[in-house]
Order: sequence, then structure tokens, then C-alpha cells
Amino acid sequence: MRFQVNRDVFSEAVSFVVKLLPQRNPQPILAGVLIEAGDSGLTLSAFDYEASARTTIEATVETPGTILVHGRLLSDIANRLPNAPIEIAVEDDGSIAVTCGSARFTLAAMPVEEYPSIPEVNGSSGVVPADDFGTAIAQVGFAASRDDVTPVLTGVQLEVSGQSLSMVATDRYRVSLRDVPWDGEAVEATALVPARTLLEVGKTFGQAGTIQIAFSGAGDREIIAFTAGNKTVTSLLIKGNFPPVRRLFPEQTDHYAVVNTADLVEAVRRVSLVLDRAAPLRFTFSHDSVTMDASGGDHARASESVDAILSGGEEVTLGLNPQYLIESLGAVKSEFVRVTFTSSDNANKLSPVLITSQTSVEQAGLDSFKYLLQPNLLLR
Repeated sequence: MRFQVNRDVFSEAVSFVVKLLPQRNPQPILAGVLIEAGDSGLTLSAFDYEASARTTIEATVETPGTILVHGRLLSDIANRLPNAPIEIAVEDDGSIAVTCGSARFTLAAMPVEEYPSIPEVNGSSGVVPADDFGTAIAQVGFAASRDDVTPVLTGVQLEVSGQSLSMVATDRYRVSLRDVPWDGEAVEATALVPARTLLEVGKTFGQAGTIQIAFSGAGDREIIAFTAGNKTVTSLLIKGNFPPVRRLFPEQTDHYAVVNTADLVEAVRRVSLVLDRAAPLRFTFSHDSVTMDASGGDHARASESVDAILSGGEEVTLGLNPQYLIESLGAVKSEFVRVTFTSSDNANKLSPVLITSQTSVEQAGLDSFKYLLQPNLLLR
């Protein structure tokens, strides 16, 4: 096999396909990138039985063929090659020669016959706006659990209904929800996708214009595919029942405070500096301000107030995880934020607060982003 390819195009393609591979893989063969050279150019693929990435690029192919080479090593090399065309060829001894300008590398070939088949997707599909989808994933994915003890909570639940694609994630202490427009087959479909994979899809495809999403497979091999331009990512779905967290969102709420988002973020960061790890931050929402108070070790204390407008009820005092709150405020893409105080039928249980966007002091945000955060008990 022998081909020539543009250095920048090849480097970007290799970086894309290796991005989803784990840093350490128990099966060395899965660390490889499969490169297929043919009449249509180059197809580069990577697969670890859970997620796959594939892209096709233009190249001048002298001799068609297929090779398998260590992906991250090839990516590191391609990123540092001089600005000149790359030539890759299989030598007589079976090794792989990479030449670019005066730079030359010789890499070991991995056994192509041992590499698993890249999954194909032929199920129902639809299209979503890439910018909306990328933003929505960023707003939702951070709320998924990072603890593999409960696998279903490490995913983001995608639900197609009518002309809407909904995404929701939770780690038991918070819930994040966002909808985006869906243009496709009139199907009722759900898919629990690993948050790590979905976040990478959002970063990679967020500027692509549109993204095609397809559902395929059955049983233990249900997969979802995301395609934009010449790139495709597939992911094996997480098996299990996602908790019914949608019912936690209140239908109607009129007791809330509106605060400048940036001012609240900076104040929370400052005041929480004195907190012991995992300790809640005390918030008091009054009619014209929100006051934060914190006490930590070595008798350290801090307090700060930020302008706020409270509507629909009396002042509220509660404890919130400062990091969880900051993450939610970072997901609010508006100048102001609305903090709504929900009610519960259980008098012995703290009710969560609802975080939503607010275009101005008077006008609610136009997006569908919602974030529920469970308050912490405060020590008196």
C-alpha cells in the first residue's frame, strides 16, 4: 500500500478517530487506527467495542490496501510533522514508513485480521441543528454521574417525540434537561448514551451545520450513530432503566429570584474559598439581594451579597453545593438567571431549586434548559 495525503487533513482525521479511545485499553489491538486506501481516498476508523469513529478524506492512492497502526502514536507523529505532503507506504518487511519532507518514521504494523468490524447503522434517523445540539449537550452532560457503580447514571437519556429531541442527565443530586428541534422520522425512540461520548460529539460536531442521528440494533447491541459531513461516531447504548426524573420538574412556579449570572458566579467562587470540602454554602434570598455566608476551618468566615429580585413569596434560606451551582450557572447562556423555589408534599424533605435562563430581569429565557439542584441540610 502507498498513498500521499495533505499533512493538515491527515493530522486532523487521525486526531478525530483516536479521540474517543480510552487512554489505556486492556486489548492492545483496539489501540490501533484502521486505514483503508482505495479509489475514493482514505477511510480512517477506530473502535473499542463501545464507541467507534470513522472519517473519509481525499488522498492520492498509488497502491490500495489496508493497514492497522497504533493510533495515538500516529496522531502524535502527524501533529508534529513539517508542513509538507505525507507519504505512507508498507515496506517489504511489513513495517509502515511515514515520510514527510526530511522526516521519516518506521512504525510496526498491527494485524488487520484481528481487528473487529466497525458497526454499521441502518435504523431510523433524523436531523438536528448542530449548534443547538452542541450547546444542549454541554448544558446537560456535566450533570451525569462519574461513578461507574451505577452505569445508567453515567449516561445522557435521549428521547425523540414528535418534532423534539430531549436530553436529560442526573447523578441523583441534580437533574439537567434540554430540548432541541428534531427533523426526521416520526418515531418514539429512547437511547441512553455514555455522557463522555456525547460530550465529545458535541465538541467535534458543534459547528457542522446539521447532525444526522440514527438508531439501530437490538438486544445487547443497540447503538446510536452521529454523522456530520465526512465524520461518523457510533456508541453502544447503556443497558438499564433510566430513573423517571422528569416528574421532579414542577409544572408551575411563581416563587423565584432573578440574579445577574456573572455576579452570582463570582460571588459564589469567592465566598466558598473558606468552606471545608463538600460543605454547603448558605444562601439567603431576600426581596432585593441574595446573601452568601460560609464558615470553614481555623475560624475562617466569608459573606457577600449580590443584587437580586425576589417574587412570589417570602425570603428563603437554604444550603447549596457551590460547585454544582457554579456548573449550572455556567450552563445558563443568558445574562440573568432565575432561581425558582419548588414545593414538596413531604414536609420533612427539602425541595429542589430550579435553575433556568432569564433574558432580562423581567423576561424569561427562550431556551428549554432546566436544572434541578437538591439543597443540603444546614447546620444550625
